[in-house]
This record gives sequence, structure tokens and C-alpha cells, in this order.
Amino acid sequence: MAGADVLFILMGAVMVLAMHAGFAFLEVGTVRKKNQVNALVKILVDFSMSTIAYFFVGYSLAYGVSFLQSAQIISGGAGGSFAPQGYDLVKFFFLLTFAAAIPAIISGGIAERAKFAPQLIATFIIVALVYPFFEGLAWNGNLGFQVLMEGMFGAKFHDFAGSVVVHAMGGWIALGAVIVLGPRKGRYKADGSPVGIPPSNIVWLALGAWVLSVGWFGFNVMSAQKLEAVTGLVAINSLMAMVGGVLAALLMGKNDPGFVHNGALAGLVAICAGSDVMHPIGALATGCLAGGLFVYAFNLCQNKLRIDDVLGVWPLHGLCGALGGVLCGVFGLEALGGMGGVTFMSQLVGTAIGVVIALVSGFILYGALRSAVGIRLSEEDEYDGADLAIHKIGSTPDEDISRR
Repeated sequence: MAGADVLFILMGAVMVLAMHAGFAFLEVGTVRKKNQVNALVKILVDFSMSTIAYFFVGYSLAYGVSFLQSAQIISGGAGGSFAPQGYDLVKFFFLLTFAAAIPAIISGGIAERAKFAPQLIATFIIVALVYPFFEGLAWNGNLGFQVLMEGMFGAKFHDFAGSVVVHAMGGWIALGAVIVLGPRKGRYKADGSPVGIPPSNIVWLALGAWVLSVGWFGFNVMSAQKLEAVTGLVAINSLMAMVGGVLAALLMGKNDPGFVHNGALAGLVAICAGSDVMHPIGALATGCLAGGLFVYAFNLCQNKLRIDDVLGVWPLHGLCGALGGVLCGVFGLEALGGMGGVTFMSQLVGTAIGVVIALVSGFILYGALRSAVGIRLSEEDEYDGADLAIHKIGSTPDEDISRR
């Protein structure tokens, strides 16, 4: 059975790893052509930096486990405390893919005008310290957090697959980063009215959304972490939330393909927290609410608040993640057909704590980096595009040469 559990969670890790390709192509299809190479490189390098940060610092902070021992011990031999056949190692891999989603989320918000090296510094700090702090509270009960929540509100804070721990955390950190960074040049006129910058490639955007959607079933279902704990309820609830998000975004977004494809993601973000406790009808309602919220909040953010969040990661991950955390305490109740074991107040307070930690951390971290090393490309580099300014090559170099 140990070997089956290792394979089970390893497959989950691989599916979520593949989601990072989805993050990359969603960004590639949304940003302008002159920033597509940068989008691809950022996601891969951020994942690599996240691995180092989480292996040496973050995982230990969240779970009190260190891999700085012999390979014989950490693979489950020599009578140590590690599970047999390297289960703890693949569990680390699985949870790493969650942790690395935070900088991948942020990447979409700050696209097209952020410097490369300062963002890598931010990635290391977030994955080593900020994210594991709240992850440890919610998923390991550090500092007596879950005992306190259960004592005060009658149930622990429930976030099965990370609506709040992963998505709201990433989205609200991104909001701080986007505000500190400021809007792209030319995004708003002198009177504050927005200038539309359409996606560069709807096909790549759609591919990114599909890759993310398929991988999400590993993200959610394999969060059981043991083969004996897996349940088809999580899969069906994820499906219902996804389609609810699509249909709500289709209606609210007036057939806009960007909204439709991101609507699927909005529903999946929101269902993570309660996918193991909701009835499928509750999951459908959660997805519909999330899809509608994303469209409304994206337009509000871009056009009224003048927050230049390029991929809309704050509405998508920040707001829909927080919504999912709260709705877990509604549609997860037995009175509404759910499995029970949750309370509205525990979900509301736990979600609010996660949001505050993320938002404050985002402003402090990116504000400090702006003061210390600068976080924004020069006006000339932004005009030329991050591809040439940072990587010295565009996405179609043959075409670039032929135009000279």
C-alpha cells in the first residue's frame, strides 16, 4: 500500500507541475507579443527558485520536516521517522507545486513591466517564509491556530485544496505587488480613462486555460494525499464548479473568450476549499458565483479602480479564492446537503486572516524591493518589451530579423 500511495501522490505532483505550463501559456496569450518570451522564462525560473526556497526553508517552516539527513533516512529506511518508499519526498514534491503556484500567480499580475532579478528575490522570500507561515497555520495547525478556531467557532478552518492557502494568498500578494509597481505605460490616459490592450493570442490563452483545468483535477483530487482517502465527490464538485464558472462568465462577459476561459479557472479556484464537503449542486452554485464575480471584479479593477493587473489575478485568485473559502462554510453545511464539519464563522475568519497576511506581505515586500533595488523596467525597456530588454531575443526571431 505504501508504494501505491507514493505513485498516487507522485501522479498528483506531475499533474500540478503540468499546470505551470498552463500558467505560462495563459500569460503568453494575454501579454503583448514583445513580452511572450519573458512570460515563458519567468514561470520556469520561478518554479526552480521556489523549489530551492521550499526545500531548504519553507517546507521545514510549515511542517517541521527537514531533508538535510542521509538519503537512506529520508527515503524511509534506517528506522527513521520518514514514511517508507520515499513517500515524504513525493509529498514534498506535491506540496511544492502548490507553493510554486504563488509566484506563478503573481507573474501574471505584474507582467510587461517588472524587472526579472527582483522578482526572483521576491519569489524566494514568499515561498521560503510568507506562504509557508500561513500554510503551516491552516494545514499543520501551527501555533495552535486550528485548536483556537475550533474552540471559538465550533470547527477548524477548512481548506481542502487551497482556495485560500494557495489562491487567495497568491492573489492578494499580487494586488500589493501590482499597486506598488504601477500601471503599464500608456494603459491609462491623462484623465484616467483606460486604453484597451487586447490579448496577443486567444489560442495560447485558451490552451493555457485548458492545461490548467485538466491539471486541476490532480490539484484537487490528489489533495487527499493517500489512495485510501480519495473520493469521487471531489472530482465531480470540481467539474460542476468549472462548468458553472464558464457559463456565468459567458453570460456576464457577453461571449468574450478571455472571460469564458478564465471563468473555468474562477470556478476551480473557488471550489478548492470545499470540494470534499459540498454537494455537487452547491459546487455548481459556487462556480457560478465565482465566474460572475471574476467578470465584474476584472472590469471594476481595470476600468474604475485603474489597477493594471494584466491577467486579472487579484479578481481570479484573490477574490474568487476568498469567496470559495467563505462558501465552504455555507454549501458544506449538512443543512444545505453538504458533509458538515464546517462553520460559516470559522471559514470567514480563517479566510480573512489569510487575506490580511497576504495583502500586508505583498505591500511590505514589494515596497521594500522598490526602495532597495527597484522593481520596474526603464521606460525604454518597457517600450522595447521584456523579451529584448531582459532575454535579448523575441518569440519569433526569424521574423524580427526579416523586418530589419
